[in-house]
Amino acid sequence: MLNEIVAKKKQQLQAIDQKREIEKISEAIDDLPPTRSLKRSICKDYTISIIAEIKRRSPSKGILIENLQVDKMVTIYEEAGASAISVLTESSYFDGSVDDLKLAKKSSTLPILRKDFIFEEYQVWESRSIGADAILLIVGLMSPDKINHLYMVAEQLDLEVLFEVHDVCEFEILRLIHPQIIGINNRDLKTFEVNLETSETLAPMIPPRIVRVAESGINSRDDIIRMEESCIDAVLIGEAIITNPDPGRKIRELLGKQ
Repeated sequence: MLNEIVAKKKQQLQAIDQKREIEKISEAIDDLPPTRSLKRSICKDYTISIIAEIKRRSPSKGILIENLQVDKMVTIYEEAGASAISVLTESSYFDGSVDDLKLAKKSSTLPILRKDFIFEEYQVWESRSIGADAILLIVGLMSPDKINHLYMVAEQLDLEVLFEVHDVCEFEILRLIHPQIIGINNRDLKTFEVNLETSETLAPMIPPRIVRVAESGINSRDDIIRMEESCIDAVLIGEAIITNPDPGRKIRELLGKQ
């Protein structure tokens, strides 16, 4: 499935004059508002933080929510205590769009993380132009040189980067890049199986100066406590929140506020 998604994304990117689009964005970059810091927002206190996700569909589970109103949902997330918002913008398999991210940015004061399959410089520039404050880079999709290049471009554009890893080998690649935020995905992107032991194994290896984010498979307060005990600073949660009849209450429950 991952190879299929990446192949589709590459096909879509080939239809874009990426060099020209970068030139157009660079001409307008000075007029863009400053970005909001994801790192500061999820490290504002000593309790674990939640990055709540806008996710319309899952390749494995299908439609997660019908008639999603992004503006109302992100307001619910923020009022319930989320520290940041993640927006899936991949269209072919997740039904996301850049318009979802733009609307989320307008409707919330929280930093917005763009989740997509990003592996070209143009996508980093595009992320800045649509209002993202941070981007996801999946380490397993690129060579170390490409990862480092995209990181430098992101820093140039004042975008923070959440580097996603799935195993020790991918974590080792980041040692020379000096990341500020590392996300540990508990979902195997090849089999889609989820195991929280992935975070429990990798998080203690990450230096305390780096923010550690657990992704996938976090559904309950017990899961949150389990991640806290594994040195995790924040959790990224999509399906457990957005499929709940009362997303705000679910966030408060996860944070132990009710």
